[in-house]
Amino acid sequence: MRGAESAAGPPVGAWSVPPGLGLGCWEFSDIGTGQPPDEESVRTIRAARDLGITHFDTAQSYGDGHSERVVGAALEGVAGAFMASKSHVTDRRGALGTVAASLKRLRRDSIDLFYIHWPRKGVDLRPMMEGLEDLRSRGVVRLIGVSNFSVADMENASQAGRIDVHQLCYNLLWRFPERDVIPYCRAHKISVVTYSTVAQGLLTDQPCSPERFQKGDERAATVYYRPDVWPRVQESVRAMQAAARQAGQPLSTLAIRWVLSRPGITSVLVGGRSLAQVESNIRAASAAIAPDEEKRLTALSEEAGTHMPDVGNIFLYYP
Repeated sequence: MRGAESAAGPPVGAWSVPPGLGLGCWEFSDIGTGQPPDEESVRTIRAARDLGITHFDTAQSYGDGHSERVVGAALEGVAGAFMASKSHVTDRRGALGTVAASLKRLRRDSIDLFYIHWPRKGVDLRPMMEGLEDLRSRGVVRLIGVSNFSVADMENASQAGRIDVHQLCYNLLWRFPERDVIPYCRAHKISVVTYSTVAQGLLTDQPCSPERFQKGDERAATVYYRPDVWPRVQESVRAMQAAARQAGQPLSTLAIRWVLSRPGITSVLVGGRSLAQVESNIRAASAAIAPDEEKRLTALSEEAGTHMPDVGNIFLYYP
């Protein structure tokens, strides 16, 4: 086993999150969403790196480690691959074991970024931060991140270590982090990485409706599809699609560029199950968005936000 730094010097962005587009690897797991065969996933990940993507994001909970194994198989020894993974809250000693488990699946000796995936109500976050700082001091972990944390959660964790990155849900339909979390990150020089950048496929020209979901598709349980919310979401997406047609670009392109243009955003994660999808996302990340188009999207987004309930997170998950 070897870390990516052994292939050809230190990986790109070894001490900071690579800006721009990153590949979210949630879809390369066995969680019931019609994921491609592992061999195809490996080819897609390698192609993404060949096309210039350096940031690859996974987690232990994505298919009970399956996504990590696929990413590890695809990127073992590949130069310039910045890898990030996550685990749920544990204690100081548990942090050592949980990182070791990820490294084994990722086929690496060190990891560029390791997140505490979710805060847990009533659980002190400081012991795990202490464990991650121990690993940082040994060069096993380079950057420490948190995901889905409130400002209070970050204040608690920061008592025991330095938070470098916060990964959160942020898109044209879900903008609650603007209220306090993103401003806090900007004030404390914490990089922000977004997930669900295209709202799990809703912000596209052909969004998936609930009746088309396969059995076990976890998207059906998100707030977007709650019976009292879904009709309003449909209206908002249709209005954004019309704006995209007028701009002559796919809605997904405008959605990605819009997030990249927002203050305080370092990197956006977008999934891609095939080479064609990865190529489309790369084009989107480099596309131009005219000021009037951005202004119109922002207005439509603000209107959509008036109908979005503030339920804490899109997954309605409260560990």
